[in-house]
Amino acid sequence: MSKRPRHELAEVLQKCREAPHSERVVPAWSWEQRAVVDAITACRTAHLGGHVEECDSCGHQRISYNSCRNRHCPKCQGSAQADWLEARQAEVLPVPYAHVVFTVPQTLAPLALQNPRVVYSLLLRTVGRTLQEVALNPKHLGARIGFFAVLHTWGQTLVHHPHVHCVVPAGGLAEDDRTWRRCRSGFFLPVRVLSRLFRGKFIAGLWDAFQDGSLELHGSLARYRSRAAFARYLKAACRTEWIVYAKPPFDGPKRVLEYLARYTHRVAISNHRLLHVDDQSVRFRYKDYRGRRARTLTLPLHEFARRFLLHVLPKGFVRIRYYGIFANASRARLLACSREALGQPPVAVQPQPGSVDGDEIFLDLRPRDLHICPSCRQGLLRCVQVLERPPPPNPSYRRVAS
Repeated sequence: MSKRPRHELAEVLQKCREAPHSERVVPAWSWEQRAVVDAITACRTAHLGGHVEECDSCGHQRISYNSCRNRHCPKCQGSAQADWLEARQAEVLPVPYAHVVFTVPQTLAPLALQNPRVVYSLLLRTVGRTLQEVALNPKHLGARIGFFAVLHTWGQTLVHHPHVHCVVPAGGLAEDDRTWRRCRSGFFLPVRVLSRLFRGKFIAGLWDAFQDGSLELHGSLARYRSRAAFARYLKAACRTEWIVYAKPPFDGPKRVLEYLARYTHRVAISNHRLLHVDDQSVRFRYKDYRGRRARTLTLPLHEFARRFLLHVLPKGFVRIRYYGIFANASRARLLACSREALGQPPVAVQPQPGSVDGDEIFLDLRPRDLHICPSCRQGLLRCVQVLERPPPPNPSYRRVAS
């Protein structure tokens, strides 16, 4: 059983909001950022209502408050991840899987911050087209692949670092949809080819977005508002090597599901990484990939909140997307063709008996059964009273009508 974290992100954001000098910082948050802060600080508190549970054996009672279900909240991602992983069980193919990461250079990161919906959508779309185009080339694989892509916008120290993780079966369907073409052992696709094609497509997409007026350029980017200046900006980004990283394929459906859990519903920072919180600063643990060891970093309270809120995605933005064999429009048919080509019988995932509430799905991945009485360990907890949500106070954010 994992230990309960000593500190939570909600505690940090609440301290930031209540600090005497917060008047200089909180008004600078966008309405979307304020909505996220309100949701995280209210999560699993009386502000969202809840219910009283009682053991049917010993009479022990406990209060369970409702979750905010915000995708940026570290406390709410466990159930969402379990739901997603259960749905993926039926889609895992009996082949090695590759993990490919596409990274945007730091010179273009400010453009993504000012135009998140446009640039992040372009990033995911470009990654999808790049992988599929290279895989279809007979020189490399000559097959239609399938994969899902997850957008992450952060580094370990919460700096802005947009990149996309892709998990891909190491092979694909041939043109006749009856033959499965495998990649070479220990190899997926050439990263240099992926990198160059990714760079060209992404730069072309940015230029098209500039041409049709989809990009906003202000602050430090205001000097690139003319066609000539923006062309120079993109040309400078082309001079650097764009990082595309591919790990060697790994085997086994169980290993794939464990691997997926690391990336799908991760937020910028988990509560378990927070080591110390006070009224002035936050200390947290991060992984130094260069030194390959864990380190700690201390940031002022508002700098920590500023970095975390950089990663709030636009409302309704889809950060997990499916391509090729796994695309929603043709997933059922192409997965059936893939299993037939691989000689695998159809996979049927049986739902868990009883309720399908998020806390009851994938219990084998949870540290404990949330419905067994923690006092007597014999009875089951039953809901005996619903705690209504109190009337909301005036929200700290208001979306201004244009």
